[in-house]
Amino acid sequence: MIGQNRNKAICILTGVFLTMFIAMLLPSCTHESLVLVDPDPIDTTGNPIDTTGNPVDTSTGTPCDTNVVYFSKQILPLLVSNCAKSGCHDAITHKEGIVLDNFQNVIGSRVIKAFEANKSKMIEVMTTNDSDDRMPPAPAQRMNSSQIALISKWIAEGAKDLTCDESSGQCVTTNISYSGFVAPLLTTYCVGCHSGGAPSGGISLNNYTGVKAVATSGKLYGAISWTSGVQFQMPRGSNKLSQCNIDKIKGWIDDGAPNN
Repeated sequence: MIGQNRNKAICILTGVFLTMFIAMLLPSCTHESLVLVDPDPIDTTGNPIDTTGNPVDTSTGTPCDTNVVYFSKQILPLLVSNCAKSGCHDAITHKEGIVLDNFQNVIGSRVIKAFEANKSKMIEVMTTNDSDDRMPPAPAQRMNSSQIALISKWIAEGAKDLTCDESSGQCVTTNISYSGFVAPLLTTYCVGCHSGGAPSGGISLNNYTGVKAVATSGKLYGAISWTSGVQFQMPRGSNKLSQCNIDKIKGWIDDGAPNN
């Protein structure tokens, strides 16, 4: 009996001691409240997610430098439009054995001397007053001073095959200027064929009246966007215009093709 009372007392004391010990620990066991944070959104489109609120630039190419002349972007279209065509310096005709339809053929033609435009045969025939030697020959329209200056600058820079990504960055397609963008673009890619006394297809693109006519008819956008079913894809014999340039032309047409 005495042993049972002793065991009971021990159990009671042990319980009291544990209760007091737990009470002492509770003030020191504080916990910060849990904050549930949504995980980053999962993109299923394959496009990068921008959390800054700014437009996302998905391009990966080298942006174009306005101080540099790029062969494929600025020089080749001029040569294809004005020189590398039937009867002159295309791959089939190759007058005087000269073909000017790509970088390798231009360099191999020996009509340019890198870093020395004034000693290059190409510049000589573009600037001569001799009607028998000038290129492109009549009745084709001569290259203008701006075009010749651009080719000269390219040669002076070393006649390199530099490229850039016209779509790098944001493409602005509003308030497009005819004189500042549309006319220079068409001069580079199209006027060589669509000008002079016998313009290709009877279409002249060296003046605003001619350009607006094909723009408002839908033929200009159809040709440069290579829309299915169009008769011609422009520029002929060259790569398709960059999507940014096509979108800019469309923006100008959508605005009413103004003479601005």
